[in-house]
Amino acid sequence: MDQAVLRKAPYFDFDLLREQTVSLVREHAGQDTQLRGALVEFLKPLVEGAHASAKAQLEDDGDGRACAAGLSAFQDELIRFAYEFTTTHVYRAENPSTAERMAVVAQGGYGRGLLAPGSDIDLLFLLPYKQTAWGESVAEYMLYLLWDLGFKVGHAARTISQCVRLSMADMTIRAALLDSRRILGDEKLFAEYLHRFRREVLDVDARAFVEAKLAEQYTRHYRAGGSRYLVEPNIKEGTGGLRDLHTLHWLAKHIYPDQAEEEFVEAGVFTPGEYSSFRRCEFFLWTVRCHLHFLTGRAEERLSFDLQRAMAERLGYRDHGGLSGVERFMKHYFMIALEVGQLTRIVCTALELKQLKSVPSLNALFAPFNWRRRAKLRRTSDFRIENGRISTVAKDAFSTDPVNFIRLFVVCDESQAALSPEVLRQIRANFRFIDEDLRQNPAANRLFMKLLTTARDPEAVLRKMTEAGVLSRFIPEFGRVVSMMQFNMYHHYTVNEHLVRTVGYLAAIERGQYTAEHPLASEIIKAIDNRRALYVAALLHDMAKGRGEDHSIAGARIAWELCPRLGLTASETETVSWLIEHHLTMSLFAQSRDLNDPKTIKDFAEIVQSRERLKLLLALTVCDICAVGPGTWTGWKGQLLRTLYFETEPILGGGHAELTRSERLSRAQHALRERLSDWPEEDLNRFIDRHYPAYWLRTDLDVIAEHARLTRDAEQRDSAIVTHISTDAFRGVTQLTLLAPNHPWLLAMVAGACTGAGANIADAQISTTRDGMALDTIHLEREFDHAEDEERRARKIAASIESMLMGETTVVDVIKSKAIGTSRLSAFSVEPQVIIDNTLSDALTVIEINGLDRPGLLYEVTREISNLNLDIASAHIATFGEKAVDVFYVTDLTGKKITNSSREALIRERLTRVLRETQDPELELS
Repeated sequence: MDQAVLRKAPYFDFDLLREQTVSLVREHAGQDTQLRGALVEFLKPLVEGAHASAKAQLEDDGDGRACAAGLSAFQDELIRFAYEFTTTHVYRAENPSTAERMAVVAQGGYGRGLLAPGSDIDLLFLLPYKQTAWGESVAEYMLYLLWDLGFKVGHAARTISQCVRLSMADMTIRAALLDSRRILGDEKLFAEYLHRFRREVLDVDARAFVEAKLAEQYTRHYRAGGSRYLVEPNIKEGTGGLRDLHTLHWLAKHIYPDQAEEEFVEAGVFTPGEYSSFRRCEFFLWTVRCHLHFLTGRAEERLSFDLQRAMAERLGYRDHGGLSGVERFMKHYFMIALEVGQLTRIVCTALELKQLKSVPSLNALFAPFNWRRRAKLRRTSDFRIENGRISTVAKDAFSTDPVNFIRLFVVCDESQAALSPEVLRQIRANFRFIDEDLRQNPAANRLFMKLLTTARDPEAVLRKMTEAGVLSRFIPEFGRVVSMMQFNMYHHYTVNEHLVRTVGYLAAIERGQYTAEHPLASEIIKAIDNRRALYVAALLHDMAKGRGEDHSIAGARIAWELCPRLGLTASETETVSWLIEHHLTMSLFAQSRDLNDPKTIKDFAEIVQSRERLKLLLALTVCDICAVGPGTWTGWKGQLLRTLYFETEPILGGGHAELTRSERLSRAQHALRERLSDWPEEDLNRFIDRHYPAYWLRTDLDVIAEHARLTRDAEQRDSAIVTHISTDAFRGVTQLTLLAPNHPWLLAMVAGACTGAGANIADAQISTTRDGMALDTIHLEREFDHAEDEERRARKIAASIESMLMGETTVVDVIKSKAIGTSRLSAFSVEPQVIIDNTLSDALTVIEINGLDRPGLLYEVTREISNLNLDIASAHIATFGEKAVDVFYVTDLTGKKITNSSREALIRERLTRVLRETQDPELELS
């Protein structure tokens, strides 16, 4: 180990320690268990001091690798002391025979001389072929001593033959043994082990190990989410993390077992630049890992949201350039992860091809295809395919014709072949030729548009271009968002990954892969005229994030500059710019506005203006939501978007003229009479007479018919409170319809009951009848796969509401019954905002609240609205990660809009206070 590292290492004076423990031995002579206990108490302060010293060093110099090396050096000294103490004072070998020999060996990361604060200590007790009970006793005593000191020790006691046999059968054991390092003990025994391990394992079975480790890496990446851009990454096991660097090390070490890491350049594993990159990435990841372990006090490997801000502060990242400190830290992290990915792709493939000299059997790791069945490669003078991988014919292919930077990926897509390590190295060496001349080159832009709009798999090819470093240089605006994360719980990926996935969803919908999930988008995409504009908008729509201004407006401006360069016409450019400016509009209207209010549809139609734009915006909105991350798309969101589309489309097509209010009311009542034509006239008239005009103007016919049946059921049962439950797997909601005596806090009670049941409200339609009853339709986000589970949960909610209405329980009791964790939410802050708007509806005032979500928030807001003597006509509930965005359509108690400025100010003040309040133990529900 480097002497500079040893000088800084937090290890103790071994000779002094030995003298200090003599009195312990005398005091507990013949009492081995008590002696070990006394020794543990004596050593604990030393262990704590060593870790405190390592932490102080890390905070002083920011060198995580030196910290890990120092902790490893300390551990070596402690184990040497434990061995000498055990063999001197507990299990002394007076006349050691050949059987009473042992070598204590460090394995795995500890074997490499690096140990994170919370890492396991991986030990091998290497024993001779002939053994006595002495070796087992010594190992056991040492292990108990280390365990009692609080260390997690992975251990094995094996002979040399056992090590060889197990490493042939288990590649994980072999990888650990690759980094074997003798801490103490019999040198000859360890030398014999090294000789046999290399001769009988490493020199015999390299191919199986390389294949196994690459397959293991592929599986590990898949388990971790398949992307190096997950916004809560695992710094050890995740894509682009330390384990990927370990894999490079293992593959190289297996093929060059006598070479130290710094000698891998001379051996041809790395170029000098790649080795510098390897060490830079390793330094950063070790620094983050050591800080993370010290910060949490445990072996935490996941950079979760609640830790990222503290990590950024520890590492000195500050707000700058439109990004917060934590976003700048995470961008740096993802840039490192991208660099690790580039190294992995180049070096692993080079080792696989150069050393094994066989066709790769793990193409899925680098290009999921069977190269033997690839399409015929379009012949060019600059590229060839060998062993299923694309190479250049000449080393100057990129410098003499920079268009080859784009042409390469056309060949890659058409042939479905992977990129060779040589061509990836050539790309990195020639980045300077991706300049403004290439960006303005018509041929290069035509080829790029071909990739974007007609590639077999545009998502895959764009991701390859990103990870090769080409796309961020060819489109610098894209380069600005590579590895950029948004510090919130809504977005699962970095911005660049989200954009690539958006294009991927668009291509998949066009290929007909999502007809069941997205029937409308799958249908209308066949009939759009501006296909190229749609693909470009999908790629560019979030490209202006992180600029300190509205990214939709800034993105539209970028489109005006970029699209002509890409070869789009003026009309296509205008369409792309409009789509980017309004890419959030359809989602906003669908999720936050009352789609039963004609004003909503009219306002949306005025923005869209044409059926073609409506189709384009629907397709882009669907793909944008899906690409946010798993679970973001729900059937309910799909239903809202389809409703908005179908309500708007006739207006844009001139399908019907504007109807008067009385005509619309009459038409709705006539439609109900036709739907329930088998009902007695008296029953129909009684139901119709119960409702105010607003009910008929805002409520869908299917819902009205269900309300009519529920009302008649209540009359026949002579019940004041009745509920009806229905589930809809496609829409992803469970519908709870409630008929009950009107109560000013009814929606608040519903919200409380849902919180108690762990259910999220997606939408609520509230109606009050002329005879003092409330008729509410609540849509709950679906949680369970089976309808009976959903119905059981909805019945529990209904029972809670009925119990509250009858005074048998309180909302406080119901909410307290559900303990909901908020640790992840505590990492975020959302500035409370209350917006009151009288222009969004002709008859109702719209109140929008934005704030940090928390358990019971919806109850508190609806309770406050009720306390303000407001009637809620409909509520539209949306949560974007940690941010709650709830919209309420309200009137005063006389059914009028709120137009008085002082009244508006009071509403804003009271609701803002609710949003700012932190949750106390009593949930502030009294």
